[in-house]
Amino acid sequence: MSRSALSVFFAVFTFSVSAFATSPSDYDAIAERIKPVGNVYLAGSEPIKEEPIGPRDGETVYKTFCTACHATGVTGAPKTRNAQDWTPRLAQSKDVLVNHAIQGFNLMPARGTCMNCSDEEIVAAIEHMIAGL
Repeated sequence: MSRSALSVFFAVFTFSVSAFATSPSDYDAIAERIKPVGNVYLAGSEPIKEEPIGPRDGETVYKTFCTACHATGVTGAPKTRNAQDWTPRLAQSKDVLVNHAIQGFNLMPARGTCMNCSDEEIVAAIEHMIAGL
């Protein structure tokens, strides 16, 4: 090996070794630069969202879970604050109405699709829908 080739070899070796020598703060900077900009989840593996603190009021539950069917009366759902729709149901008793809402009845699914609603929140949503009748 010639002297110039040996010089080139040492120069390349020296610069390449120094390129790999990084400090711990360099690792943090590198990690920050290459971190993902978002997350991808398969259906059903989404992160669990924290439950709200304290019970939700009837209006919140209604607007989140009930309005899709009860605002328009789709599939025979009694329309919100419509006395003609609610009177026959209320005649059976409020307990029956609450039981149907929690257990499901006819085309209404159990808890009206609000699987994380407490019984009290379901009752609050019913009271919101029948308020003023």
